[in-house]
Amino acid sequence: MASKYRISVLMGIYNCASYLQEALDSLYAQTYQDFKIILCDDGSKDETLAIAKRNAVEHPNIVLIQNEHNIKLAATLNHCLEYADTEYIARMDGDDISVPERFQKQVEFLDAHLEFDFVSSPMIYFDEDGEWGAGRAIADPTVKDFQTGAAPFCHAPMMMRTDCLKSVGGYNISKSVERMEDYDLFSRLYIAGKKGGNLQEPLYKMRNDRNAFARRKVSDRFRSYLSASKLKKQLGLRFPYLTGIPDLMKAFIPNSLVYFIKTRKKK
Repeated sequence: MASKYRISVLMGIYNCASYLQEALDSLYAQTYQDFKIILCDDGSKDETLAIAKRNAVEHPNIVLIQNEHNIKLAATLNHCLEYADTEYIARMDGDDISVPERFQKQVEFLDAHLEFDFVSSPMIYFDEDGEWGAGRAIADPTVKDFQTGAAPFCHAPMMMRTDCLKSVGGYNISKSVERMEDYDLFSRLYIAGKKGGNLQEPLYKMRNDRNAFARRKVSDRFRSYLSASKLKKQLGLRFPYLTGIPDLMKAFIPNSLVYFIKTRKKK
C-alpha cells in the first residue's frame, strides 16, 4: 500500500531533551506538510523519550520507535529507514532547526531536476548566544570535490530519493566510519554513480556549541583520515593518503581554541 506522505524524516534522538521540542516545532512549522517523522530513541537517559511520546500522541504523522540499547547514529538511522515507505527521505537531528521553507524548496528542486538523486544546502551555525556563522556549498559537486576528506554536502539538511539511499544499503555501521558517516555515505553514493546538488540558501540551523566541539577527539580524526583515504582511492582520486594530512593536523588544535576562533566575530 502506497504511503499517504511524500517524505519520511529520519530522526535519531539521544539525550536531547533540552532541544527536541524546538527541533520538532521547526518541522511542524514547515510550509510543506506532506511528511511523516520517524523518531527513534537510541537509549536516552534523560527525558527525551517522554517528550517524543507526548509528541507522538499529539501528532499522527509521527512514528515512534526505540532501540533496545544505544547503537549509535548510523544503526539508528538504518532502523528508521525500515519504516520509510515514501518517495523522499529527509534528515533531521534532535537538537537542530529546519527553516520553514526547507522541505518546500528541496521537494521543488528534486521534482524539477530528475538528474539529481539528492539535495542539501549550507547550514547556519548557532549556540546559546545566537547565530555565529554560516557555511557555503558547491552547487553541483563532482568527484574531485571529495579530495579534501570533507564531504561537499551537509548531511543533516539532506533530502534524498528513498530508492537512492536504499540502493547503497543505507548507512555504514562500521566502527571505522563512526563520526564520518556523512563522508562515507556520500562517497559510496558517488561510487555507485549517484548525483547530488546543493541549494545555495542555508535551509538548516545546526547547534554547534562548546559541547559539540568537545566531542571531537584526535582518535576520531585519525580514524576518519584512514577511512576517508580508502574511500578517496575508490573514487579514483590521486594521492588519497597525502591530501588528507592537512585536515588531520587540525585535530591537534585544542577544541576550545577552534571554538573561540570560529565564534569570535559573533561574540
